[in-house]
Amino acid sequence: MSDMPRHPLALALALSLGAAVALGITRFAYGLLLPAMRDDLGWSYLLAGAMNTGNAVGYFVGALATAALVRRLGVWRLLMLGMVLAAVFMLLAGWTTETAAWMGLRVLAGAASAWVFITGGVLAARLGAQVPAQAGFLIGLYYGGTGLGIALSAWLVPVAMGLAQAQGAAHTWQWPWWWLGLACLLAAGVLAWPARVLAADVTGGGAGVPAGLAWRDVCFGLAGYGLFGAGYIGYMTFIVALLREQGLSGPQITGFYAALGLAVLASSRIWARMLDHFKGGESLAILNAVLAVVTVLPVVTRALPVVFASGLVFGAVFLSVVASTTALVRHNLPPAAWTAGISAFTTVFALGQIVGPVVVGWVVDGPGGLQRGLLVSAALLLAAAVLASRQKALVR
Repeated sequence: MSDMPRHPLALALALSLGAAVALGITRFAYGLLLPAMRDDLGWSYLLAGAMNTGNAVGYFVGALATAALVRRLGVWRLLMLGMVLAAVFMLLAGWTTETAAWMGLRVLAGAASAWVFITGGVLAARLGAQVPAQAGFLIGLYYGGTGLGIALSAWLVPVAMGLAQAQGAAHTWQWPWWWLGLACLLAAGVLAWPARVLAADVTGGGAGVPAGLAWRDVCFGLAGYGLFGAGYIGYMTFIVALLREQGLSGPQITGFYAALGLAVLASSRIWARMLDHFKGGESLAILNAVLAVVTVLPVVTRALPVVFASGLVFGAVFLSVVASTTALVRHNLPPAAWTAGISAFTTVFALGQIVGPVVVGWVVDGPGGLQRGLLVSAALLLAAAVLASRQKALVR
């Protein structure tokens, strides 16, 4: 492949299907289905949150294993393996009502999505390096693909549940999992060739870091990103349940979630210049501070325009936090260490997501309910902003 790809925008859009599957569908569709599943299966909010914690545990284990697996399989093979397995686990989720089996599938889906997300991020960074004038936009476009998965889920879930109800299905929430699994398989088929083109020149796992660099050099960035993982996941797990509790109708909730997803798609353009400009943790800090503010909005008011504004701004920001860490790695580490760097940030992100749903779910089950849970999420995001602001650019 030449150093300058002929169609970087098309390649970035194709890559974005990986993020759509890894987070937009495999992770976030659960928030849409949580109320129906909780009512049907009798789950507490703690157990409902623990399901996303299980997903994050799998994500954590998958992130730890990624560098070694890349060395053995290569970037493209691991990306496609993760895509196909994520689809299979989504399909299987529609076949069981057993809590233990469901937890196992969430863990396995988390591991597969980590492989997809990291390898896709490596390819996005590679693409950005080949087109430096558009690097921030192209990297943001990859992560913005999560919004495509969210918007697709917002449309597929109510349609599938409506058809299930019309057919008199015993567990109407199962049908959406089947539809979403098929969507993941389709995405894998579309992504296969473009990803292979980008992966042609990517070799090695990049398991190490350059001489003279220690992980303590990026400790504030890593710590801030871990707290982001704990904070944002509370919003994404429980916001639909809160809106339902506040009396929003089904179409209003669908509109809210679809608007959030579409805002994610737009985020790649909104923050591209900032990601190119700042070399340290400034972007990570600014974006977390904005998230902390908008997370509080649905708690302090039920006014529909303000609630929708919360979702729109949250969608326009939260995946750019992820993109900011890839930009930080690209700015401060040589290409040989990109897999190691992105894996390290993904690992602390996964740790945050392990803690976040359980802590927020425990708070939600106590006095104050869902509103207090979102306040805890906002506090975690604010702490993330403070830590990230102390991350300095590294001298290369």
